[in-house]
Amino acid sequence: MRVVLFGATGMVGQGVLRECLLDPEIESVLAVGRSPTGQRHAKLHEIVHNDFLDFSRIESQLAGYDACFFCMSEEQYRRLTYDITLAAARTLAKLNPQMVFIYVTGRGTDSSERGKLMWARVKGKTENDLLKLPFKAAYMFRPAGIQPLHGIRSKTGWVQAIYVGTAPLLSLLNRLTPTYMTTTEQVGRAMIKVARDGYPKPVLESDDINRM
Repeated sequence: MRVVLFGATGMVGQGVLRECLLDPEIESVLAVGRSPTGQRHAKLHEIVHNDFLDFSRIESQLAGYDACFFCMSEEQYRRLTYDITLAAARTLAKLNPQMVFIYVTGRGTDSSERGKLMWARVKGKTENDLLKLPFKAAYMFRPAGIQPLHGIRSKTGWVQAIYVGTAPLLSLLNRLTPTYMTTTEQVGRAMIKVARDGYPKPVLESDDINRM
């Protein structure tokens, strides 16, 4: 498989990139982001791109891929969660109709788009509109807690401090409560397997991710 990866410098994206580079069935990875990953690997190619609402400048470089793993996470919800995701997805759907698109969202996403929580409604609309695009298939990953492994770090200092301080507890919770916990490694491996083999339903919660 040839993979496009958005958000490779974030915590989840770092984990997904690691698993892609390790997997012998992944031929190449194109990381698209606002900053370079800082990694060097024969399979890894990078595009630093700042305008995530307009991909026309790099459009020719986005064709010919089998899967997209979209792992960006932003806080300005409507513009950066919905608008950027759909701008990238629409471009890729036009260029790669046989692509499998996988979007990392989160537990509690509101598919009805009518709930009280704004972030959950926006994520729900994002999921719903992604599922309408003419991809070969699209899957929504909704992990709850995620434990970073293999030296992967959060870019947010206080969040990273919490991960370090609670690492033994997170390892225990991951074993005892797979419905609520997963790891960066499990998310990455599940993305690759779902892109390759499919899954019976379009929305995967933490236990689905761990099962894959």
